[in-house]
Amino acid sequence: MTLKVLDPRQLPESGGSALAPALPSLDGAVIGLLDNAKIGTAGFYGHVGSILRSRYGVREFIQRRKPDTSRPVPSEMLAELSGADAIVSGIGD
Repeated sequence: MTLKVLDPRQLPESGGSALAPALPSLDGAVIGLLDNAKIGTAGFYGHVGSILRSRYGVREFIQRRKPDTSRPVPSEMLAELSGADAIVSGIGD
């Protein structure tokens, strides 16, 4: 059996995309929260959102919930999330 390990950093030399530059600060930022439709994600994002707002000064959240866990994010939902400075996409199992 062969085990293949994928590197999520996708270095440009390996044919992947370069990572977006880090935000200089979250103060005043708009953060997208993409809910994968699992049962624990909403509660998790509630906690994450309160920390990001109180400790890091996030101004606003764009929250969207995928219609189905196993399907890709609909293009119109991605368009709505594109107004965010950064997006958090998580799994709430």
